[in-house]
Amino acid sequence: MSAEDLRYDAACIEVLEGVEAVRKRPGMWVGSTGERGLYQMVFEAVGRAVNAVLAVGGGRVDVTLTSDGGVIVEDDGPGLPFESDAIPEVPSLEAMLTSCQAGPEPAGRHIAYVGQFQVGLIVVNALSGRLTAEVRREGVRRAQEYVRGVALAPSVAVGSTTTTGTSIAFWPDAEIFETTRYSFAVLAERLRQVAFLHRGVEMSLTDHRPDAGTREVRFRFPEGVRDFVAALGAEAGSFCAEDVVAFEREDPRMAGTMEVALLWCGRDDRLRGFVNGRRSYEGGTHLDGFRDGLATAVTEYGRDRGLLTPAAVDAGAAGILEGVTAVVSVKLDHPEFLGATRTLLGGAEVRACVRDAVREHVGAWLVEHPEDAVRIVDGINRRADRD
Repeated sequence: MSAEDLRYDAACIEVLEGVEAVRKRPGMWVGSTGERGLYQMVFEAVGRAVNAVLAVGGGRVDVTLTSDGGVIVEDDGPGLPFESDAIPEVPSLEAMLTSCQAGPEPAGRHIAYVGQFQVGLIVVNALSGRLTAEVRREGVRRAQEYVRGVALAPSVAVGSTTTTGTSIAFWPDAEIFETTRYSFAVLAERLRQVAFLHRGVEMSLTDHRPDAGTREVRFRFPEGVRDFVAALGAEAGSFCAEDVVAFEREDPRMAGTMEVALLWCGRDDRLRGFVNGRRSYEGGTHLDGFRDGLATAVTEYGRDRGLLTPAAVDAGAAGILEGVTAVVSVKLDHPEFLGATRTLLGGAEVRACVRDAVREHVGAWLVEHPEDAVRIVDGINRRADRD
């Protein structure tokens, strides 16, 4: 190999921007060109819609699988203008569809993270063979069509309207993705989670694909994670005599809020943690704090009344947590994740805040529900003595 072949300078650098950059390396933006990336496309569009309705206190987000393989994500939010100067300091819809830097990435406890990456609508546009955006705003419907991320023409008025909102219809590019077929069950499960975690949002999923037959599910949960835990308990197939224990608290020490719900149900512990609406699969300090607080509350209650057996005391937190179904959802201004995947939460202050809150609320619940408390402690004793 000659020296000329080994030469590397500025002329060798290829600079890619915008849509071109996304299409060149799609896996960098959505995780893969397989099913994972395909679902990320939907979650990016749903995330924008959920945040649009949350910004005005709540609303509806509808997802439709069309008969020709497309996906429509529609919301009844205020509608984002196509024009870049319509609302100062707010990126236009056209900019979001075509620019990687349409504005600063939204942050804070009031932002819902539906997908894993938050890379924006430009990725949905760039990796779609075709995309149509429609905005209903100020009595006018405006629409714009794209092919592989490139607009065919400027946005145009297509009619009048008495409603508001935004609709994004897209068809994943079969030249990029290994499959373009979605599982109804996978999408429904994630949309159901979003509805549980954001009680002001109603979610729906409709399937018009010919081989499936039209089907629809709709999710709205006024009680938030309390409803989430009740559903998990029902899915476990066990009879749960105890009421769901649930509470919410804001704590300035962690610059955020927590929503916690739990019940003792069956033998297996089922703990699910979420950070700003995103599942923390690897756990983190919010779940550590939950375990600490629950173990302390039950141990203090049982010891003070002489209810815990020596074997149960020796079993410690593991014995107390057995059979617990719980959801711990924290929404933080500045979440501190450990690692690039954002599935493991750090922050010692989060652990302390959740621990203190769980200890206080569960301890008070046990005192207020003595019959249930005795039944719970008896179950802990039986399992410890058996083991």
